[in-house]
Amino acid sequence: MKARLGMSPIAWWNDDLAELSDDVSLEECLRQSRSAGFTGMEMGRRFPRDPAVMLPILRAADVTLCGGWFSGTLVDEEMAANKDRIAPMIELFKAVGAPCIVYGEVGRSIQGNRAAPLATKPKLSDDEMKAYARKVTAFGEWCAGEGMPLSYHHHMAAVVETEGELDAFMRHSGPGIPLLLDAGHLAFAGGDVLRAIDDHHARINHVHVKDIRRPVVDRLDRTRQSFLDAVALGAFTVPGDGSLDFGAIVQRFADYGYEGWFVVEAEQDPKKNPPAKMAGIGHAELMRVMTAAGYTVETQGFPAG
Repeated sequence: MKARLGMSPIAWWNDDLAELSDDVSLEECLRQSRSAGFTGMEMGRRFPRDPAVMLPILRAADVTLCGGWFSGTLVDEEMAANKDRIAPMIELFKAVGAPCIVYGEVGRSIQGNRAAPLATKPKLSDDEMKAYARKVTAFGEWCAGEGMPLSYHHHMAAVVETEGELDAFMRHSGPGIPLLLDAGHLAFAGGDVLRAIDDHHARINHVHVKDIRRPVVDRLDRTRQSFLDAVALGAFTVPGDGSLDFGAIVQRFADYGYEGWFVVEAEQDPKKNPPAKMAGIGHAELMRVMTAAGYTVETQGFPAG
């Protein structure tokens, strides 16, 4: 089985918390992650949106664009508005050979609001979840028809956060909207990562290997503290530096024959946790557990030819 290892630039530049950003260029970010062994990088705010500009940068760094976040609003807004906003991203991702676009629901979400405690996250009624799941499925089918599959990202502080909400979303949605399984977000939400893989492996097309610091998560007062407070306190980190058993998690993916990207996404204070150092820790741990699970990890970055 083959796997590829990528990173998210959120370790270097945090879009929601300026104080958790390192003042490094895109080229330096790519150099640091590639030096650690990663062959892919998800898109961040310092990436150019013109493929003629992006491709030479990726080629020079020997890195593939392995995904990127789209802020979806389908829980509240019409399909047409989301199609209009995602259309340029689809064309860009097709031009640079990215595998998928990560759909993150920001409608009603409190993930970017530091004043909103975790306990106030939005919740959908059963009927709302059914309608939402069907709408996202139709959107995923449209995007795939345009040449770029989506990957649905369940997320803390959003309408699909808990394992129960994920199960309901998956039950009412269809194969037209594949799933991004994020170990860290699910564990933070109190879910069972291995059980979620068992339940939803057939729809998983992208994986975020995000770790958590369990003592930080367990000490949170969710009636007072927000998602961004948790991030600033160090709730997230890379595999090998946190509390999750990635040996078991990766083995479970291998048991179901998953082949594709495993992406380290770990937003934290770059001054306390230098991104280059953390990238090295994460890559070493992933290589250890990938090898044990029988994966062959691709070492080529930017596609030849």
